[in-house]
Formats: sequence, C-alpha cells, structure tokens
Amino acid sequence: MIMVKRNAMMLLTAAVTSMAIVAGIGPVMQSNAEDVPSNPLKSLSEFNAITDETARSKAIFQEASRVLTNPRCINCHPATRSPTQGEDMHPHAPLMIAADSSFGPAGLACSTCHGPENRNIVGSRLKSIPGNAHWQLAPASMAWQGLTVGEICVQLKDTARNGNRSHADLIKHMGTDHLVGWAWHPGEGRSSPPGSQETFAALIAAWVDTGAECPD
Repeated sequence: MIMVKRNAMMLLTAAVTSMAIVAGIGPVMQSNAEDVPSNPLKSLSEFNAITDETARSKAIFQEASRVLTNPRCINCHPATRSPTQGEDMHPHAPLMIAADSSFGPAGLACSTCHGPENRNIVGSRLKSIPGNAHWQLAPASMAWQGLTVGEICVQLKDTARNGNRSHADLIKHMGTDHLVGWAWHPGEGRSSPPGSQETFAALIAAWVDTGAECPD
C-alpha cells in the first residue's frame, strides 16, 4: 500500500511538472538564476598570505578585474564608440555609433529602446531588453575592450581619463553607482559578473588601501 501511494505521488508530481513546462512557466520549484550565488569573488582574507603589500595590491586588482572584464561591463566600454552586446560581445543591433554623446546618436538615443529598468520579452530569443535610469555608453576615455588588466588598471586611476575621480571617488562609484550595480541584475537571458557589487567595492577599497598597484 505504501509503495502504491508513493508511485501515485511520483506520477502526480511528474504530471504537474509537465503541465508547468507546457504552460511555459518552467519546472516546479525552479530557482531564479539571480537568486543562486555562483562564481563568487575571493574574500579579502584570502589575500592575507601575500605579505608583500605591492604584490597583494596587484593580486586584489586582478581579482576585481573579473568584474571589469565581464561582458556586462565590457559591452558598455567598447574599443570604439559602438557598443557591443551579448555574452560573445558581438556588435550592437541595430548598429549604434555614439560619436558625440554617451547617450547615443542624434535621433536615436539609447533611451529609445532602453528604459529605466529591464523589460522582459515574451516569446523572443532575447528574453529581455536591459534597462536602467542611467543607461549610457562609457566615455571614449574609458574604453576597455582589447586592453590588458594592467592597462585597464592604469586607465582607471588616471584622473585625466576617469572623469577626474580620486581613489575615494572610485570606491564610491564602484560601490554605489546604480548603473554599475545593474551588472548583477542584468535581466533574463544574461549572466552576471562574479560576486556582488558590495564584494567588488570591497576589493576596490582594499586595492586602494594597499597602494592601488597595477598588475604587470
């Protein structure tokens, strides 16, 4: 009798799961990918074994660069004035050339398609259109694509290129800027950088505290 009841329960569960999949809402108890921590950034304590402060500073930035070189960041820091998109960082479609403004070309501003928040698309392979109230392309002086981690580091702390931001400003920007934070909430169909904005900002702060040294 126990076995019969157990089999009946298994059949019922399978039937409900199948109905959910057909209805397009996914398996029962399916987790949202954004709710499941994965690929975390190293904690600051993991760098304590590096006794040389210069070497520790370089190692901390190298870890932080896992965020900076992620497609969510690199796509908006392109080598040219044309943003890229997707995990493979292919050219933006439609082609966008923000020659004179970080907000898109005249007549076709970024806000034409990108609203103040992500917007899901039903029945499309794109899954969603990313959005943020501050959506814009990084300035030309902060182009990262094609640079080494060391080159990005030098560029990042160069006040002539980073918007005249001090080290303290960089820590605040990385830790509180809403558009930077979007990277960890990019909408359905996109992966997030490792860790979180908080852990990323903590790494940037530790990098500054150890001399803001750049990897070779």
